[in-house]
Amino acid sequence: MDTDTGHRGPRVTSVLRGLRAPGLAPWAHLYEPPAPPLPGAPRAVFLGVSTLLLDDGETAILTDGFFSRPGLLRMRFGRLRPDPARIAAGLRRGGIDRLDAVFVVHSHYDHALDSPQVAAATGARLIGSPSTRNIARGQGFPDDRFQHAAIGEPFAVGAFTLTALPARHGPGDLAPGRIDRPLRPPVRATDYRTGDCYTLHVRHGARELLIHASAHTLPGALDGHRAETVYLGIGALGHQSEAFREEYWHRLVTGTGARRVVPIHWDDFFRPLDRPLRPFRAFLDDFPATMDFLTRAADRTGVRLALPALGLQTDPWPADAAPGTVSRAGRHAGRAGDRGGTGRVR
Repeated sequence: MDTDTGHRGPRVTSVLRGLRAPGLAPWAHLYEPPAPPLPGAPRAVFLGVSTLLLDDGETAILTDGFFSRPGLLRMRFGRLRPDPARIAAGLRRGGIDRLDAVFVVHSHYDHALDSPQVAAATGARLIGSPSTRNIARGQGFPDDRFQHAAIGEPFAVGAFTLTALPARHGPGDLAPGRIDRPLRPPVRATDYRTGDCYTLHVRHGARELLIHASAHTLPGALDGHRAETVYLGIGALGHQSEAFREEYWHRLVTGTGARRVVPIHWDDFFRPLDRPLRPFRAFLDDFPATMDFLTRAADRTGVRLALPALGLQTDPWPADAAPGTVSRAGRHAGRAGDRGGTGRVR
């Protein structure tokens, strides 16, 4: 076949485009700036997919803790098990030596595969659904360190108050259902069924945020809950209709009074964390379409849009996300996402 793309047929050209991953350069101005540690002030560290560290210097909470990131072929045709070396490297990247809690937003492998190992290695309690409990049991995690995430019931972890709210997995769930017995790895990716799906509401003092990993909503699920910042899952949002995206923004952002949105669950989790993050290839998602929508929605509603950089300590409630700022307020951050960064808040 001719290697000059100008001589390829339209079908071949379309396939090749689908295999490419978009670059992040058009959105580099949105990267969050680093925030120095301050006593008692929470800091957030993004560690890929929907793995997010919140740490105020006394208490540390992690969502999911997915670091193994097996490749696409292994996910599709092989069997999965936690990778201890990649887990240890991921914890080092986040500067994590101990955790008080690991909260699992649902039980697919890209959220829950490593969670029991992460909790075991850091002394944390593991919090999640009955399906996550069966993943933990299959990996030998002690039952007395597991906590069921009861919907709508706030509980304290240090100075943080956490509330699990009901959520819905995005359209096209490839492994729906529950895990009804201990899941002993190695098993297929589709054995990691969704289980209960959560949005995590976090309060620290008077400040509030949401961590919402799946690009879908349940009507009324967030009624009465406010958030200044929403860590917003955008996986496969680019393949949804404009009406779907508008409804998603309305419920998660406008409906919660958020002034700041940080997209999560956009990076290609078939790549290990020792390689630069990149969005999914085009056949899996349309990242440019999603970012175009988010930029327009943020500018229209006066919300700041900020792209998270891997391993960088940031302020979940920055002063420049006050009402009246918009997505371009992050322009001064430059290309922070090209940096590495660890920095446990201590």
